[in-house]
Order: sequence, then C-alpha cells, then structure tokens
Amino acid sequence: MDVAITAVRSPAIVLGRPISASASVRLSSTSRFSRKLCFTSLSIPKQARRRGFVVRAASSFPESSESDAHAKIAPLQLESPIGQFLSQILVDHPHLVPAAVDQQLEQLQTDRDADQQKEEPSASGTDLILYRRIAEVKANERRKALEEILYAFVVQKFIDANISLTPSVTPDLSGKIDLWPDEDGKHEKLHSREAYEMIQNHLSLILGNKVGDLTSTAEISKFRVGQVYAASVMYGYFLKRVDQRFQLEKTMKVLLNETEEENSVQQTTMDNARPGFEEDTSQGMSHPEVSTWPGGDVRPGGFGYGIKATRLRNYVMSLDGDTLQRYATIRSKEAISIIEKHTEALFGRPEIVVTPEGSVSKDENVKISFGGLKKLVLEAVTFGSFLWDVESYVDSRYHFVLN
Repeated sequence: MDVAITAVRSPAIVLGRPISASASVRLSSTSRFSRKLCFTSLSIPKQARRRGFVVRAASSFPESSESDAHAKIAPLQLESPIGQFLSQILVDHPHLVPAAVDQQLEQLQTDRDADQQKEEPSASGTDLILYRRIAEVKANERRKALEEILYAFVVQKFIDANISLTPSVTPDLSGKIDLWPDEDGKHEKLHSREAYEMIQNHLSLILGNKVGDLTSTAEISKFRVGQVYAASVMYGYFLKRVDQRFQLEKTMKVLLNETEEENSVQQTTMDNARPGFEEDTSQGMSHPEVSTWPGGDVRPGGFGYGIKATRLRNYVMSLDGDTLQRYATIRSKEAISIIEKHTEALFGRPEIVVTPEGSVSKDENVKISFGGLKKLVLEAVTFGSFLWDVESYVDSRYHFVLN
C-alpha cells in the first residue's frame, strides 16, 4: 500500500534545470504519542528504556484531553520511550527540549560505544545468531529513538517561532480542509532575504496565476496535496543547505558585489526574454504537484508563472552538476523517514483497492483554497529548513550522517 513519489525535484523545477536525482520518498506507517507524564526530569530510567516499558505517572487530566494537547503540537505522535518523554516536555516545558535532546544523545552515544566494544562470542551456531539478532534489535531501537529526537527538535523550533504546525488534515462536512490561521509573516522572518525570494518563486511555480487570488478554491486529491507538501519539505531542506554556502561566501567576499550581481541578474532576465528562448519544462511536468493539478500545464499564467531571477537563483545555477546533485540529496535515512511519517500523519495514505486489472488508489478529493495551499507550502519549506538545521546539530553530537 506504499505509494512512491518523486523526490528532490523542486530545485530542478524552480531553476529550470534538470537534475539527475532518483531519490524517492515512500509513505509509511505513523506513530503515536503516549499519555501525559507528570514529571519534569530530563532522564528516563535505564531499565524502563531498555525493556521498552513506558514510564508513566498518575495524571490529573482525562486521557482524551491529553491526546488533544499532543495533537495540537504536531500531527505525528511519537511512540518510543524517548519520544514519549520528549513529547511531554514539548507540551509542558518546550524551552527544555534542547537540554533534554543533548542528554538523550549522550546516552545513545554511550550505549552505542558499549555495544561496539563487545566482542562476538567465539561459539558459532545458535549463540552467534542470537547475539547478532540482539545487536540488530538494539541498533533499530537507537535508530527509532534518533528519528523521534530529530522530529521533536524540529517541532520545538516551530514552537519557538510561535508557528502552529498543521494538524492532521480532516475535511469538514463541505469537504474543505484549510481552516488554518495565516502566518506568512512569521515564516518570512525565519529565512534570509535571498532564500525567501526563492521561496516566492517556489510558490509561483505551484500557485501559478492564482498567487494574487488566494480565496479561489480547487478540488483536488488529498494525496496530491500531500505530494506537494513532501516535495516542498525537500525543497526547503535543499534551499537551507545551499543558502548557508551562499551566505558564507557572501560574508567572505567571495561573491560578486551587489552592483555586479544585479547586472548579472538583469542580463539573465534579458536572456530569458529573448525570442526563441525556451525554458526546459520537462522536469516540471514530472513534478507530482503539476501532473494532475487543475490546469497543471507549464505555460504563461499557469505553473511557472512569475518565476524571477534572483541572486541566490543565479548562484545555484552557477554550481556544477555534481555539486548541485549533492546539495539536492537528503543526507540521512532518518531525515527521509521523518518526511515520510510526518506527511502521512498529515494526509493519511490512500486506500488501495485490488481489482482484476490491478491495484487502484481510491483517494479522497478535498477542497482547498489557494491561500490554504500557500500556508501548507510555506510550512513545508520551513519544516525542511529546520530539518537541515536539526540534522546538522544532532550529527555534531551523535554522528549518524554518512558522508
């Protein structure tokens, strides 16, 4: 029942330049938060964590209200003991999450070092198989805990920025889903000026000529909206990664000065406007949010409408293909898994019906305004940007990103 979607396409589309990326994101199962904990200690009893027990204390609130409190923070509910512990801190003391994360990473590092120092038993047969199986189970538990640490840290960044993550998408009686507050201004403050210009281009690509008419409503497959969201998360991850390099080079005076750069931007714009100039739209047609969206062809006034030359866009286009490919690749399996699970927690998975002709996706259509779609895209890009930051921070304390 998994549905694969094209990954890391957004950079290629916005830049009008193909990237030979073949990564894919596979939607998988979601998790759940546990009941509310009533302690504020930043540690979990070791025995409880290792045996997989959930540490709980008596609660003075009904369980339903506890679940509601968790759901208001993030759609994905965490299930490992460490994830449950961090989810509770997110509810009660979100400012303590960084300290809690550092402590849990230190414990994970200690456990991993201890396992690596153990020698395999000299005996062969059943004992060796059992030893390796236990080691595999422990490694999987650490990997799951690491994923949930990363996710909780991303959620904490949204809380710190006073931005509400969209809850699980559920249509009302009319089929509409976008009853969310407008927080565009808050998102803009989280990105550099050059990066936000690129985000505006990304929005123009998705919204087309509806950029100025955000009240219009479209009826679209809920799964398609999920594909737009996942692609935008990956675009935000890519954008933050390349913007960091851009800002560093700008600070070191490696880049052209402002006047020379503006002239370069103007020249690129004039070149693009020349008669006979045709921008490569083949990548755009393969993008999930273009292929079946109403009016989803790339044409003036449609998708790709309003794409502007910017300093950062020109800088990215100046990178060689190998460098661009590397920057457009999500570095860790844990980050990919987070994108999968978060997207499915938001939009669910389509029902698959097996027919004599083969499997058919039986998806639900929803009504969403272009303003609601803009809100989702901005949130997704910011989520990807935060994911890059969190992945880099955690890797500096608990190495897991493969070079």
